[in-house]
Formats: sequence, structure tokens, C-alpha cells
Amino acid sequence: MSLQPSKYIWHHGQLVPWEQATVHVLSHSLHYGSSVFEGIRAYPTPNGTVFFRLEDHVRRLLESARIYRMQTPETAPELEDACHRVVDENQLDGAYIRPLIYHDYEALGVVPRQSSVRTTIAAFAWGAYLGEEGMEKGIDVGVSSWQRPAPNTFPTFAKAGGNYLSGILMGREAARHGYAEAIALDSNGYLSEGPGENLFVVRDGVIHTPALHHALLPGITRNTVITLARHLGYQVVEESMPREMLYVADELFFSGTAAEITPIRSIDGMQVGNGRRGSVAAALQRAFFGLFDGSTTDHWNWLEPVRSKQPLAVAVGG
Repeated sequence: MSLQPSKYIWHHGQLVPWEQATVHVLSHSLHYGSSVFEGIRAYPTPNGTVFFRLEDHVRRLLESARIYRMQTPETAPELEDACHRVVDENQLDGAYIRPLIYHDYEALGVVPRQSSVRTTIAAFAWGAYLGEEGMEKGIDVGVSSWQRPAPNTFPTFAKAGGNYLSGILMGREAARHGYAEAIALDSNGYLSEGPGENLFVVRDGVIHTPALHHALLPGITRNTVITLARHLGYQVVEESMPREMLYVADELFFSGTAAEITPIRSIDGMQVGNGRRGSVAAALQRAFFGLFDGSTTDHWNWLEPVRSKQPLAVAVGG
């Protein structure tokens, strides 16, 4: 999706104009992928704009940094406050928020012993990651020849920049074959996840999803789907699944902050179910988006109103 620039980015502790939020070309993270990040959404509601699970996202951001031993300059409350400020100052009704913690450029070498750690947070308008039409009709997906990493290679629990290089390969391969997205297997041949999405398989009314030990990110939307599904009375099983589960599924769908809940209508050129969004995915979409129109009660305190009119100094010179 094309990026729609907003007015300001929270950069190194202050708001700066969008075009001035820059890093040096010798930044360690640019050369070695040593960054961690989050994708967070804020949604418009009848009562104003709300963050969805902001505290959980910031917690995972700091846990990702901890895994890579990055000493972050900000605390969780400070990062949450910065997210509020950048959404409010950009006057966004709905937004995608991208916090990034990265190593700067004081030294170059694989181990960033002397590189300082910086934080930047952007917020901008963003629609459905896999297309508005795909949310209703589903998308075409193929199993990738690129696998997720084996245990003890690099930590998939961390949402790190370098982790997504394999996702780039998967996505480009999928596009070459005419698919909208890919599904990866783990190093043992079991189902894992998409390049930026978690995977769900529906069979005989039961919802199955790969367990966390299959080299996947512990998705916050994944957890949301599991929670909503059980609240609606569905049985959800986290387990090991072979590839052929995809071909005998009644429904398949992705979840993710960007993808939200996106149905899969075909896999490797084979129709899934009736070839469009199934009843389980539709029910979960209604429950999920109902959080923002008031038709689903937020029993879990996932929604946090954006604080507005915060006093804030804007840096003009970057």
C-alpha cells in the first residue's frame, strides 16, 4: 500500500516535520537490520479515536528490544504518551502507528557495542493491508518455498527488522506466482505463518492455529482472534499442523495488525470452502470491528481513547 505522509513524526523525544525525521546512511540498523518495531492501529469510534491494545504493543516492543539487549531510552509510559501525542498532533481519526527502536551510527561492525539506541514513532492513515475487497471476498495465497527459521537461529518472538527479510522473499515469490500473499512452513515442515500475518485453519467448526513453537510471532491480533472466538463459543486449538491441513480446510484466514482479519479463498490454486469468506471468518470480523462501532462490548479493556490537546513543542530544525 502507498504511504500517506502525515505532518509530524515523534523523533528522538520530540515532534519534527515528517521530512526531517531522518537517520544517517551509516546507521547500524540500516546495515545489519538491528531494529525492533511495532505496528499499532487507532480506530475511529462514535466516542472518538481509540488505540487498540496500545499497552500490549508497547510491552512487546520493549520485550523485542530486551531480547536483542537494546537499552531503550524511554519507558513504557513514555512511549505510550508519545503514541498519543503523534496521533493527536497529526489530527488523525484513524491511524497506523509505527514505533521503531534502532541502533544509530557512531560505530560500524556486526556487534553494535558503541552505537546509541534511538526511538522514532510515525503515525499515518492506512487502509486494509491486503485490500478492502480481500476483506470480504478473500485473497489467493500460495505456500512459499522459503521456510521460517529453525530454533536457535534467531528469535521469532522479537519483532525485529532483520526477521522480515525472509518475508520479503516469500512475498515476492507469491507475487510472481499470482498470489496476494504467502504461507511459510517451519524448518520441520509444519505450518507457521505468513510474511506478516498469523494463520488460522477452520475444519468441522473447530478453529486451529499453529502453536508458538512453530517459529511465529506471538501476534496481538492472533491473541485477539483466539479470545473473541472462545467468547463466541468456538473451540480453538493451538497445535502442530502439516501442510495438507490447508487443502482440507473449510476456511482459512490471516490475522495481524495490518491484515486485521483477512479470509483466504484459495491456496496453491485450490479453492478453499466455497471460494469466498466463510461464516467463521465473517463472525470474527463482525466481533472485531464491532469493538469500534460499539456492537461488541470491550470486556478486555483493549480500547484506549487518544488523549487530545496535549501541550507539545514542535522542533522546526529537526
